[in-house]
Amino acid sequence: MFGRRRPRELTQGHLLAVDVETTGLTPGRDQLVAVGWVPVTNRVIDLSGARDFLVAGAQVGDSATLHGVTDQDIAARGVDLAVILEELQRALDGRYLLAHFAQMETGFISHALRRALGVRRRFHPAEVVDTFALERRHMERMGTYPRGEDLRLARVRERYGLPAYRNHDAVTDAIACAELYLALTAS
Repeated sequence: MFGRRRPRELTQGHLLAVDVETTGLTPGRDQLVAVGWVPVTNRVIDLSGARDFLVAGAQVGDSATLHGVTDQDIAARGVDLAVILEELQRALDGRYLLAHFAQMETGFISHALRRALGVRRRFHPAEVVDTFALERRHMERMGTYPRGEDLRLARVRERYGLPAYRNHDAVTDAIACAELYLALTAS
């Protein structure tokens, strides 16, 4: 999936729920602070495959008020971005990327791959499942035209009767997204 090696074919029912925490909304200007993921295989969330990383060298600044990660956390537990991306590549091999408002994850991951590994990678829409887009289409089919707040992960989860979690923690948000996906696609 990432250029240097030939990926396995994407497998139906195999997803990797991914979440990133950042210092802002713009890849290239803002920085990755944390990356988390959890595999979903044939509608089962595999918590044993969940991973959570803080990005070494990130300058958190005021964004700590959102995600709670401080510069001290980064200094103590930060992992080199290249190491994180190599592990992410392995975890994504053969899987669709699953995210809530996926343009954040795909934009920041693509930029990080170029910067840290020299890999040019754009995610094709057919490789990405976006729970934000799924819920927006569902609401529109029901004659409801959502505002941005209506589509926030916590708000959507609440509508589906899913438990409330602490927001803006990468691995927790990845798990929350995976649970939401299962709720959205339940028969």
